[in-house]
Amino acid sequence: MDYGTTLAFVGAGLAAFLAGIGSAIGIGIAGRSATGVLSEKPERYGQMFIMVVLPGTQGLYGFLAAFLVMRNLNFFGAGGVPEISVKLGWQILAACLPVAFAGLVSAIHQGKVCSGGILMAAKRPEMAFKAGVIYAVMVELYAMLGLVVSMFIILMGIAWPEAPAALL
Repeated sequence: MDYGTTLAFVGAGLAAFLAGIGSAIGIGIAGRSATGVLSEKPERYGQMFIMVVLPGTQGLYGFLAAFLVMRNLNFFGAGGVPEISVKLGWQILAACLPVAFAGLVSAIHQGKVCSGGILMAAKRPEMAFKAGVIYAVMVELYAMLGLVVSMFIILMGIAWPEAPAALL
């Protein structure tokens, strides 16, 4: 594999890896709070569940960006991945960074916001959606913006190599 292709796959890996790490940490933070509340009030499981899983979406965003890169590089095709220039490899890597870092940071902070929402919902269950989920979605917005920027670059800003006709 050439250096340009390696850079492209490093970018795809970072998108999935960093956003996934953020999601795992965020879910862990929210999950710890939820288990504490549920040990006393198991009937609140439904309210807690959404706030625990919300930080997991950033990992999905990173996976989507990585998948788009791999699809555009014919990773899943029979003919294999074409060699690409180092310049194109750097462009692809750079295209993956917005979703990678936005996912990492926003998932961790979303987990903290969800944790606060879970603790609040333990005492004021009527506020679970009004404040807990709404505040968490406000943090989610920045992960979505990172995904949109990465997708715009991946889908419209990169001149992808053509797969040879025999490989199609």
